[in-house]
Amino acid sequence: MKKKILLIQPTPYDQHGNLVKKNRLYFVGLALPLLAALTPQEYEVELCYETIEDVPFDTDADLVGISSMGHAVMRTIDIAKKFRELGKTVVLGGYMVSLMPEEAQKYGDAVMIGDAEETWAEMLNDYSNGELKKVYHKKLKELKTPLPRYELLLDKKIGNFLPVQAGRGCPKTCSFCSVYCLYRGQYLKRSIPEVIRDIKRVKELGFKQFLLLDDNIFSNRDYAIELCAEIKKLKMKWMTQCSIDIAGDEELLDIISSSGCYVLSFGLESISEESLRSMNKSWAKPEKYAEQIRIIHKHGIDISTEMVVGADGDTLESIKSTARFISENHIAVPRFYILTPIPGTKFFDEMQEQNRIYNTDIYSYNSCEAVHIPKNMTPEELTQAYWELYNEVYTIKSIVKRTLFTRTFLKRPISAVFYFFVNLFYRKQIKAGIVPNII
Repeated sequence: MKKKILLIQPTPYDQHGNLVKKNRLYFVGLALPLLAALTPQEYEVELCYETIEDVPFDTDADLVGISSMGHAVMRTIDIAKKFRELGKTVVLGGYMVSLMPEEAQKYGDAVMIGDAEETWAEMLNDYSNGELKKVYHKKLKELKTPLPRYELLLDKKIGNFLPVQAGRGCPKTCSFCSVYCLYRGQYLKRSIPEVIRDIKRVKELGFKQFLLLDDNIFSNRDYAIELCAEIKKLKMKWMTQCSIDIAGDEELLDIISSSGCYVLSFGLESISEESLRSMNKSWAKPEKYAEQIRIIHKHGIDISTEMVVGADGDTLESIKSTARFISENHIAVPRFYILTPIPGTKFFDEMQEQNRIYNTDIYSYNSCEAVHIPKNMTPEELTQAYWELYNEVYTIKSIVKRTLFTRTFLKRPISAVFYFFVNLFYRKQIKAGIVPNII
């Protein structure tokens, strides 16, 4: 009889303490199918995405692995406690565990710090021999992975695309970013044949789209061009994220667009140059954003953005101006967060040194309530301004302008209508006091 392992991606609690649940999970995490692929064949592997299904606390698995992402950390702890009470062995991983490994050790029998490729099989072998260690950590020197077990996702209520990874880490050094804190500028690329292998598998399973995971996929131009040439042969649509300065290379934008890429996501963070400097992101030039967005739109690529409010250059007026910026530039799917000093990040250390941590309960951090003392307003004013920003951006007038009244509507009406309904769903969440998220 095979040994069994249950792998869980918890869902976060909303601001009212309820589990965030959805009818369908569009942005499926890659960690669980990848861990399943790294697991020896003598194990049966079950995956659970709590956003769309209930955690099977009555499982016959003796070993439970939980991947802690972002604001699901509180739910991770609750699940871990419950399984340990039931006599299960609990292994914790994910970037929140990697940022706070000493804290995580309180709730798991073992913790996996950083990437699991070098340590997962070792941990399972130790578990089988009754020699489980408290901590597993080896720095990844080469990004080479087996084919993720995508087939384990097919019976779940997921969207019409699957994730494929091209690179891990990022060469940028933004102070608030967890990726920088984990990788410290290290940026590893997978071989193009390996990436294409995974995309072909996604296509074999009946999907016509994929999400390419990489924090800055186009930082290596030659790699990007070669990868796009191979993707183009597969005739698939795809999405990814990168730096906004891709707009300076229109030849590359043509190549990207012609290969099937139709959405790029950008972490613009702020329209305030002072705020960007305070976040170690001075390479971004907000005065160029509008022209950069225009160029990207010209190449037939839609735009999703993520921005933060509450940095040292932000004022109540600049936050209001952010709403106008989003509307005027026809950002299809904008998301916002309050700048939050996550333990383990450089920003947290800075705020602690300056005695500007307003809320010391790290488990209450949710990116929609101010927990540090901003430079130009009170924490309460920042929280209020944040919600006013979301409500302004997601008025019906703004939604229609950003999704339907655009130059690309006639070219891709189905996509435009899809963005429209995504915005309406986000608007419903905002009206209920729930922060929209991409899960």
